[in-house]
Amino acid sequence: MSSELRLKKLRGSGGYVMATVSDEQQMKGNLGGPDLFLAPIGRLEAERITKHFCNTCEKEFEGSPKIEFENPNEEVAENLILYEKGQYICNSCNASIAEYREFRKQDEAGDVGVAKPLEPSVESTPQQVVEPTVEPTIQTPQETVTQPGPATSVSSIEGRGVYDENANKIGTAKQVGIDSTQSMVLVITKNDGSEGSIPWSNIKKVGEVILLGNPEEIAQPGKCSNCGFGNKEGSKFCEECGTKI
Repeated sequence: MSSELRLKKLRGSGGYVMATVSDEQQMKGNLGGPDLFLAPIGRLEAERITKHFCNTCEKEFEGSPKIEFENPNEEVAENLILYEKGQYICNSCNASIAEYREFRKQDEAGDVGVAKPLEPSVESTPQQVVEPTVEPTIQTPQETVTQPGPATSVSSIEGRGVYDENANKIGTAKQVGIDSTQSMVLVITKNDGSEGSIPWSNIKKVGEVILLGNPEEIAQPGKCSNCGFGNKEGSKFCEECGTKI
């Protein structure tokens, strides 16, 4: 693979930067479309950024934006830590141009396990999917499902049918992943065999099947009208397809 650096436009949720990147970094920033994204690449040296554009200012500036980062070393899942998080900030208005998260395995040869809850639970034990028991009463589907949460394991979701709010099957769950904004998503195999992703916040219930919420319930600021991608609130352009919001 060539180690030559090339000048590329790297998009963020609040603008973009022009920077010289390697072939490996271009591969990281390519999420399957025509554009390259800054979040999967992570932190670049300021010297390699020649320009930056801020959606809030609606203006292009020479040189690098401010780059702020910290190293929380926080365990977010079994064998996975949040090593570094940071953001690129406009020098003029201090708006965020892009954010990034860098995750590392504690054991590179091991697999990533169940994710940690984002907030401490008020219950002593986590909710579990309960199996039907032989009782005089008949269990209803509501008794066998649990609200989705970050602690749901990848293995427990894989292969389950995914249904929309009208009870139409739209695909099969494949795995839990992280999108370009470092938000949790459910990766699915659609009915036509193609792959897609659903923001975790759009999932209403997880049980024998995965049920999505009503559109009015899951509407969120920054959602792209063209591709449906959930951008950061205040974004003026879609990070996924570039459409103006």
